[in-house]
Amino acid sequence: MAADLAGKVLFITGAARGIGEETARRAAARGAHIAAVGMEPERLEKLVAELGPGHCWAECDVTDQSSLESAVATTVAALGGIDVVIANAGIANHGTVAESPADVIARVMEVNLIGVSRTVSATVAEVEKRQGYMLLVSSLAAFTALPGMAAYCGAKAGVENYGNALRFELAYRGIGVGTAHMGWIDTDLVRDVKADSSTFEDTLKKLPYPLGALTSVGDCADAFLEGILKRKRRIFVPKAVALVAAARPITFSWLGDLPVLAQAKQMVPRLEEQFRKTGRTFGASSAGMGKRGA
Repeated sequence: MAADLAGKVLFITGAARGIGEETARRAAARGAHIAAVGMEPERLEKLVAELGPGHCWAECDVTDQSSLESAVATTVAALGGIDVVIANAGIANHGTVAESPADVIARVMEVNLIGVSRTVSATVAEVEKRQGYMLLVSSLAAFTALPGMAAYCGAKAGVENYGNALRFELAYRGIGVGTAHMGWIDTDLVRDVKADSSTFEDTLKKLPYPLGALTSVGDCADAFLEGILKRKRRIFVPKAVALVAAARPITFSWLGDLPVLAQAKQMVPRLEEQFRKTGRTFGASSAGMGKRGA
């Protein structure tokens, strides 16, 4: 793996923490050059300093095209080009559609789906020069749905199918396209939701494997790097998520609705009340979101 990644430039959005940060660290340890992109400059600067020479960072909002283009220019100037893009930046709101401001729901969709498409548009010309690879971070949420996650599930399902079409469009240019589908990863995003809602955590404990499984950020980063090296069209973390993907015809049928609907009338009011008490529409560690959201 080290030899295959050595010298490659990885452009990673959402690199300040969580999956993006850990993937950056593990890729750099294998000889890759990292362009760490995100909205927390202090964390990005610290990360790149710890990685040592041969890396760069750029403050960037993936919903702002000029900001992305500036980050790409910084990367090319510092590292010479881009081999791999990991469109990883993402957020999750706390609360249901009925209880959340419209701008909050729209912001989740904008970052998680439109942010991915803008990242692709900003980097595709550079990636084509190196016949590279793009990894678009979707989720297990593309294959299933839970109350309180409407915006997140909708955006991640969109990322999956955007990636499917993009794969066909970019094939003749020599660019590989994959989508990543993770279950619950032990990141700040997931910990924030747990901290704000005991109902959410209780629900996870009742879900069958792999729907309720919690995977370490390190295992997730390793799966990403393995998928990048193999230019995979799908990366599943844990691998059993592939079974959930295959079960979509049942999951999204009336039969699949039954177990969720059986709990929803009691669970959703509790969920809404718990999030209402926190006064937060995004997690405490969500960059740039503030107490009441975007």
